[in-house]
Amino acid sequence: MNILRLAPLAAVALVACQPAPPETPPLAGAKIGGPFTLTDQDGRTVSDRAFAGRYRIMYFGYTFCPDVCPTDAATIGAALSDLDRSDPDLAKRIVPIFVTVDPARDTPKVLKAFTAAFHPRMIGLTGTPAQIAAVSKAFGVYAGKGATQPGGGYLVNHSRTTYLMDPDDKPLALLPTEQGPRAVAAEIKRWAK
Repeated sequence: MNILRLAPLAAVALVACQPAPPETPPLAGAKIGGPFTLTDQDGRTVSDRAFAGRYRIMYFGYTFCPDVCPTDAATIGAALSDLDRSDPDLAKRIVPIFVTVDPARDTPKVLKAFTAAFHPRMIGLTGTPAQIAAVSKAFGVYAGKGATQPGGGYLVNHSRTTYLMDPDDKPLALLPTEQGPRAVAAEIKRWAK
């Protein structure tokens, strides 16, 4: 066989043996997130620095939500429970954070009962309307009070986004809560190292 005909085959074989370059997270370089100071479900003042060095799941919603928010919180909690079993070392480095977009009703006490229902490590954060508006803006989250309902209650219209942030508070990816816990756990494993 002619050696010149083998050269292209050898080059293909060498390329095939090279490891694939690491994937770039879909939100790498996005201007999402930033410093904040809020109140946790135990009434303590906490800042973003309290979560430094850990991956964060950032979800914005409200406890009086009749459908989407509790469904998404349950999905996040179930995904973390799956990671607790399948990859406990990774799971320990993840903090699920539920930030209210309804600070008027979501007091620390209300948030504590809500987050405890979904995962023991889920943190609930609230604050003044100005604090919540600032953190919502930093994460590109829309929220606005809806029409008053019969009985005096109201809904809150808001965007539905679940962010996975890295230990340096940089965005990595959106978590597909609408696809269920397995999809969320798989996406976390894909980007959290």
